[in-house]
Amino acid sequence: MKVFITGIAGFLGSHLAQYCINKGIEVAGNDTLIGGDLNNLNNMNLEFYKTDCSNLDGMTKILKNVDVVCHAAAFAHEGLSTVSPKLICENNVVGSTSVFTAAIKNNVKRIVYCSSMARYGNAITPYLEDYEPKPVDPYGVSKVAAENILKILAKTYNFEYNIAVPHNIIGPKQKYDDAFRNVASIMINLMVQNRRPIIYGDGYQKRCFSDVEDCLTCLDKLMFDKNIKSEIVNIGPDEESVTINDLFFILSNKLKFNQDPIYEPERPNEVKKAICSSQKARKLLDYDTSVSLDKSLDKIINHIKNNGPKKFQYNYEIEILSEIAPKTWTKKLF
Repeated sequence: MKVFITGIAGFLGSHLAQYCINKGIEVAGNDTLIGGDLNNLNNMNLEFYKTDCSNLDGMTKILKNVDVVCHAAAFAHEGLSTVSPKLICENNVVGSTSVFTAAIKNNVKRIVYCSSMARYGNAITPYLEDYEPKPVDPYGVSKVAAENILKILAKTYNFEYNIAVPHNIIGPKQKYDDAFRNVASIMINLMVQNRRPIIYGDGYQKRCFSDVEDCLTCLDKLMFDKNIKSEIVNIGPDEESVTINDLFFILSNKLKFNQDPIYEPERPNEVKKAICSSQKARKLLDYDTSVSLDKSLDKIINHIKNNGPKKFQYNYEIEILSEIAPKTWTKKLF
């Protein structure tokens, strides 16, 4: 059995790679290293290719003799997508279609696509998998578009697929110097530098955060269980929901940070309450929340302290410079 993981040097991809290696599965993968880091793959016995998912010829060559593809690569920058829609959609739609096409050309048996809870938009929470997707930003639209393309291709070319919908995954190896995403890691990176975190809007946006360890067994079943196919499954907790304000105060207490946050205007199209139901994952994938939010945040704090705080990177272009683009990005306030 050989599995290929796109975005393998990224946060989720690298954790999944190690998980599969520990099971004795042959692992290969690609990454552009824009959002990933080769250090995440240290001491792993795998094949690595520095290839862009959008490169169809390149992907076709490196997907030879692969049984299962897990497409974890994405420009997972939901907030950025409103001000840089071309960047996000080009990578998430064209890149995904390229991966699917290369897999078909190599007779891959199954593709697991990592989508996003952004597919649900402002739907009633907790989100259920049978809701009609109603994304409210270009990022969500791009993820749903890739889902639909995958379904059509699977029916046309007769291969198996599953769609995972992870939400708010956190843990060690998450990129904490990216100014555009990963709110918990951004806050911790700022606090350990004795800098005040920035909160958009009133801070009452509500989320559930999911430790990466709890996602891996679910992806295992979606990738390898012969009886689970053509499914869309939310992966992540539906308990321990917190507001962004709550998250700030939890981290402040842990880090003994005695300053207030800075509040900036809300980001355009940000969903106020985004929580998925975990019922289907519990029944179908034996999902369980084994790592509490408290323990997960401790792991991130230790990871950032051990690796040292980092200067924030602004690796992505703001395509539409207007008054609605957050100043944190246009003026590089981080």
